Amino acid sequence: MTFEEVLTQTVAMLQRLGRVSYRALQRQFDLDDDYLEDLKEALLYAYPTLIDDVGRGLIWSSDVETPPGAPPSYARPASQPMPQEGAHPPPEALPRDLPTPDAERRQLTVMFCDLVDSTKLSSQLDPEEYRDVVRAYQKVCSEVITRFDGHITQLSGDGLLVYFGYPRAHEDDPHRAVRTGLGILDAMDDLRTRLKQDKGIPLAVRVGIHTGLVVVGAMGGVGRQEQLALGKVPNIASRIQGLATPNTMAVSEATYRLVQGISSARR
Repeated sequence: MTFEEVLTQTVAMLQRLGRVSYRALQRQFDLDDDYLEDLKEALLYAYPTLIDDVGRGLIWSSDVETPPGAPPSYARPASQPMPQEGAHPPPEALPRDLPTPDAERRQLTVMFCDLVDSTKLSSQLDPEEYRDVVRAYQKVCSEVITRFDGHITQLSGDGLLVYFGYPRAHEDDPHRAVRTGLGILDAMDDLRTRLKQDKGIPLAVRVGIHTGLVVVGAMGGVGRQEQLALGKVPNIASRIQGLATPNTMAVSEATYRLVQGISSARR
């Protein structure tokens, strides 16, 4: 199967299912990690309808215009007959109360944080023990993020997507993000030591941060909407996080220029 065929079939899956994990794509098409990265980059560049879900998979958003040449959707609603002139639509056809918040352009610092090798960790622990570890990790991170007034946009298992600059902006949001990342690394020491002593299992986190211009607005359908930042910034932050070594934080050059002068030493 050619790369173009894999690309086309992946887009069709996303339109049909709404979201597909990277692990599912690897199994479906028997992809190695390098091939998956090339596929992901091609998809995110060519299709503005796609959102990278905290590095776990792709989400197809129908709220964004489909680019020319995109495959037809497999979930289009059936066409409805045009009402006759002067006829009133039945009550169920009347517009529902579904306000669409305006999108907002703003400077945002995005932070991704997750546990390293969480799949391996889950296989080494009993499900209840693994749940306790993840909850403890989430609690530690949430406390530090709240301290610096960050906004947890998505909390999915061991992955956290955090905004600094939305919904409330500060002049020093990049500084707050960096201090949050360093604070999380420090705060995880106790949990890391306890798990190592009790279970003999190493626990590691990694953090990635990037700053840039985004458009923030409501995404999703009826019953489930999220305020998400769209643009290159979240994708770059996710990739930077993936490059960080265990128990470290990596920041982009854009963020680094804004926070020069902060001590890199962990306190």
